[in-house]
Amino acid sequence: MSGLLRICTAGSVDDGKSTLIGRLLYESRGVYEDQVRAVETASRNRGAGPIDFSLFTDGLKAEREQGITIDVAYRYFATARRKFILADTPGHEQYTRNMATGASTADVAILLVDARNGVRPQSRRHAEIARLLGIREFVVAVNKMDLVDFDHGVFDSIVTELSELLGGARTHAVPVSALHGDNVTLPSDRTPWYDGPGLLSYLESVPIPNDAADAPFRYPVQLVLRPNDGFRGYAGRIVSGTIRVGDSVSAWPSGMVTRIARIVTRDGDLETAHASMSVVLTLEDEVDLSRGDSLTVGEPHVAKSFDAHVVWMDERPLDPTRLYRLKHTTQTVAAEVDRALQLNEIGPLTLSTSRPLIFDPYEVNRATGSFVLIDPDSNFTAGAGMIGRPVEELPITDRRSAAERLAAVARGAATDTDAIEAVRIALEELLR
Repeated sequence: MSGLLRICTAGSVDDGKSTLIGRLLYESRGVYEDQVRAVETASRNRGAGPIDFSLFTDGLKAEREQGITIDVAYRYFATARRKFILADTPGHEQYTRNMATGASTADVAILLVDARNGVRPQSRRHAEIARLLGIREFVVAVNKMDLVDFDHGVFDSIVTELSELLGGARTHAVPVSALHGDNVTLPSDRTPWYDGPGLLSYLESVPIPNDAADAPFRYPVQLVLRPNDGFRGYAGRIVSGTIRVGDSVSAWPSGMVTRIARIVTRDGDLETAHASMSVVLTLEDEVDLSRGDSLTVGEPHVAKSFDAHVVWMDERPLDPTRLYRLKHTTQTVAAEVDRALQLNEIGPLTLSTSRPLIFDPYEVNRATGSFVLIDPDSNFTAGAGMIGRPVEELPITDRRSAAERLAAVARGAATDTDAIEAVRIALEELLR
């Protein structure tokens, strides 16, 4: 297996997330020698035994003093089979916004549960947030199994409850003891009733979702380039899908159809480009495009009002009487909401924007289905949102002349016969 897997932890406070991740890093050699020595010294000072694995991820002074996770701790490590980016997220309810931040880019969530306490309200909350943020692959890690004598019945009960909560998500359950290392990187003799892979083995073999590559082509325009009279290009980053020279694309919000003439990079022209690449696209036709507009294959939604779920991150509540700045792909517009939210609250609401947004639902495309809300007074990123459905779709206004539209129809046909028939049908529609 190869590639990069993004992981986040989720669960209630004191379930042992930091200890589990610390041991995973330690046993996979994901920490440096000086880090190990520093943690060994800190562990002795705290009377925590030879090594307190939680200190590998609890990096803030306040976290070490309180023995909790506050901020999102990102760690990078690799094995012979795969590279990982791991986000250890807080379990406390007051840091829910931090947990949502860590989960927003994850491919897999490790949902940790203390075997003694079972599924607690915050475990449920974090599972729901992870599902809301589009995570479809979960590891249910039932921790501290050593404190319940590795009882198979306790394990099955917790797994059943969480599987019902996670609905249609794919889940893999593993009994672990983060403190002693059972089933973390090596199989444990103390769970003879469990014959599945350990945590690290599973993470090394789980298929990596490639949602951006599989989604339709989406290209928010960042900049129009006109170095001379003979060149007009549109600079940006492909956020999803693949494009080739000659492909038919639509320009939004107008809905005009054209074709890709060139894919330009600093290293020369390409025939094909895919998600995550920054390129300059030129078009066969003159199209009115500017920053915030998009080129797409297939039709996105275009609307000024839509439903969404918002994670509110500001101590000042979300206020329906105020205007906010909404940042979506490459454009920023004024926006207002229809209900209030408090700090760390996550809730559904309806947003209205001053200009139309070109988007897909978040469940279909994370890149075009997400946004942030910015407080215009403080410039603070106050909320993050996931778009659902448009309240009212805007009609497509095609700015091309009739001749241009007929020419585009003819170019899109596979044969001369198909072109003649397509133009005939288009003429009939124009003359109605």
